[in-house]
Amino acid sequence: GNMVEWCLPQDIDLEGVEFKSMASGSHKIQSDFIYFRKGLCFGLACFANMPVESELERGARMKSVGILSPSYTLLYRYMHFLENQVRHQLEMPGHYSHLEAFYDDKKGVLPDSKSTPNSQQPVHWLPSIHRYMYPEMKITHPAGCMSQFIKFFGEQILVLWKFALLRKRILIFSPPPVGVVCYRVYCCCCLANVSLPGLGGTVPESKPFFYVNVADIEMLETEVSYVACTTEKIFEEKRDLYDVYVDNQNVKTHHEHLQPLLKINNADKEKYRRLNDQRQMLMYSQEVGEDCSSCEEDLFILFFMEQNNRIFQTLMEVSASQDKTLTADHARGMGLDPQGDRSFLMDLLEVYGIDVMLVIDNPCCT
Repeated sequence: GNMVEWCLPQDIDLEGVEFKSMASGSHKIQSDFIYFRKGLCFGLACFANMPVESELERGARMKSVGILSPSYTLLYRYMHFLENQVRHQLEMPGHYSHLEAFYDDKKGVLPDSKSTPNSQQPVHWLPSIHRYMYPEMKITHPAGCMSQFIKFFGEQILVLWKFALLRKRILIFSPPPVGVVCYRVYCCCCLANVSLPGLGGTVPESKPFFYVNVADIEMLETEVSYVACTTEKIFEEKRDLYDVYVDNQNVKTHHEHLQPLLKINNADKEKYRRLNDQRQMLMYSQEVGEDCSSCEEDLFILFFMEQNNRIFQTLMEVSASQDKTLTADHARGMGLDPQGDRSFLMDLLEVYGIDVMLVIDNPCCT
């Protein structure tokens, strides 16, 4: 089995981290990186696999080198260092001087692990495009990560968007490598950003758990909302742990009342068309050199944030009105399909505790 061979500080609780930092099935691949959650901290580990002529090691030496932080904001900065160090550990096992120097240099930079992690603090929105994201969401990734996410899921991102906004437990399955799948977890969380003040103080936080395995089952049993990924197929059978199961590009749910949300309706197609139009315009403006400051990540996050803000702004206005009646026109004004998104709207009102009466039952009246 996996084991922790070295760590600093030595008194830190690392129970289970040896399985989080090395994805199940990694022995089949040469290298990978992996984001994970350990208690209140986030981790990033780089994995590498090297053939060796040793019976004791069964012909292969596999190691992960990782770091833990109360936030995942800064972790990406150390990816290159971790990649170099895991290669170094494979070639020269037991030489930890570079890791010791790194720890001594960085331990004052990262917040104290006893303090509250960023992800638990309230977000105060600022009117600058680059500050529109949760601070811990500014995770830098390979160029085109958002673009890959859109190409990979296509119109299905609108299905994921609804589940993310409803704070469902979303589990993404994929065989290794898992690094790119960790980015899908991040992208899913970006779908649910809302920047309206005072909305849903009782709504569960959308938690990126990144990579999880069977050792996390007990912890997942207590979570009401999360987005995570796994390489372990056994999770599919454990239906009490998730609401939505994503097997590569196939999004499914075993909850009957959520089944209608799997269907792509006309309003979803229109949103997807608008998103692609905006991406094409951004690419064109970058090609002709007009706009170098905007990036696809900002466009993607703002697109869904503006969509979410429009929905909640309308719902709050209707709930503050005298008759509290939400009509088909309201639904269309929010960019939703009055019939196709009816069950989505019903769930939304319930999850966010918004007091509104829905009167779009009769198709002939829409």
